[in-house]
Amino acid sequence: MGLAMHEFPPPPRSSKEKLVNGTGHVEDQVPGGLTPSHSMDMDIVAESSTSGRIIHEMDVNETYLPVLHVEVRLRPGSNIQSGHLRQIVSSYIQSNHDILVPETLLEGWEDVDILQRRVDRIWIAERSDGSSLPIPSSDVELGVYIYTPTLGVQTEDFGADTEDRDEEEGDHVPAATVKELPAPDIDGLWDNLIYSDDLKERLLRYIFATMRFADAGIDSNVISWNRMVLLHGPPGTGKTSLCRALAQKLSIRLSETYFRGKLVEINSHSLFSKWFSESGKLVQKLFTTVEDMASDQETFVVVMIDEVESLTAARAGAMTGNEPSDAVRVVNALLTGLDRLKPYKNILVMTTSNIAGAIDPAFVDRADIKEFVDYPPPQAVYMILSACLTEIMGKGLVQRQDIAPWASLAGSRINGAGASGMSPSATLKHLAIQCHKYTLAGRFLRRLPVLSYARYLAATLPPSDHRPLPLSTWLSAMERVIQDEQRSRTVIAEAEGHRGDKTGITKVKVDAEN
Repeated sequence: MGLAMHEFPPPPRSSKEKLVNGTGHVEDQVPGGLTPSHSMDMDIVAESSTSGRIIHEMDVNETYLPVLHVEVRLRPGSNIQSGHLRQIVSSYIQSNHDILVPETLLEGWEDVDILQRRVDRIWIAERSDGSSLPIPSSDVELGVYIYTPTLGVQTEDFGADTEDRDEEEGDHVPAATVKELPAPDIDGLWDNLIYSDDLKERLLRYIFATMRFADAGIDSNVISWNRMVLLHGPPGTGKTSLCRALAQKLSIRLSETYFRGKLVEINSHSLFSKWFSESGKLVQKLFTTVEDMASDQETFVVVMIDEVESLTAARAGAMTGNEPSDAVRVVNALLTGLDRLKPYKNILVMTTSNIAGAIDPAFVDRADIKEFVDYPPPQAVYMILSACLTEIMGKGLVQRQDIAPWASLAGSRINGAGASGMSPSATLKHLAIQCHKYTLAGRFLRRLPVLSYARYLAATLPPSDHRPLPLSTWLSAMERVIQDEQRSRTVIAEAEGHRGDKTGITKVKVDAEN
């Protein structure tokens, strides 16, 4: 794959030379993430000695096809040359599927013997042009990625112990967790994260843009980038999950360049040692470990620092005399450590914060991208709940019934009287609007089915009755849980407000009807 974002099988050789990477696949980088059509001509003008690629000049009248990314997950223990399997998958898709739908599982490949024996799943991922519409297989180039998840969840803790006395007292607090990628426990997470815009695609484009610059040998003293992303927004909106999913996605997409992937999750709350002046040493030790990982050029490392506002609060308190100066040392050591990672092109730093107003300016200044992750809008809520219902339909808990796409409900009228009398899809739209009105985060939305079953459905069924329930019954239970959640939040907010009255804090008012 090289460092290119898009990869596809080679066309038949012609009298004109084509750009070919080390795996024997055509790999042309052009603006917008598109690849030249097989029929176009290219004039070779030079060969790059640093990357092994052929630099070419293209006719301005050439046409381009979007790339459709295909991710092939192998069975554990499969041993097959990735280039050979990539060709088989590409040939099968082009020969047997006239129309391809992004973000869906490919079907029918089990009929091919070698695929049935070696492959566990084939996922049709996103299109490079950003469209989610079905497309003829003849109108796309295929970027096929072969990967095998690690056997089991392989993690190790980096302890917050800098002295033997900590270990003797049993005060081991992990400062970071290191996970081998691709990891089976987060495989598929990327596909189930739903946002209101193209946030995921923007992050991917950013990563591959920085890698393209590094691969081209751009002088970072002239054009600077830090490979650091800051995600901020309310709790429960999927920031941490997005960091993990992005790390997993990169370990798959870059598997031809980096044979190993690691996710280092730093626990910012544990970066403060109880022993004065040792916190800075701990941070230095942590980043030295990360540098040791990155020194292996075949390993791609994603460093995730969750809730960086906790560090901000510590430094702010230290500046006002409320915290010891050791807090300043640890934050400064952290910022210095981030700067030490900048020369490594195989490192990405992801940071998250729940409190936008408390983010340290030093972090903001270092981040190339700052993305606000808000509560999901109605359309995203509808898609999340649809995915949940589709999952439990497939497992036999709900009677199978088609759920209409959100776009087909655009003209339907939803009143505020509840879900009674609506079609299932209209009812689901009504629930999505209610969830958005109450600012319910994705974390709660994905708990909604199990809460609905536990509170309002399980008690109505005999233990031996495992028949799937009607979809309307589930939707009614889900609506009741949503109302319960809003009432609970209102009570909590009012209680917080009463406590605030005693300390001079303005009381929070929440209207459950708005």
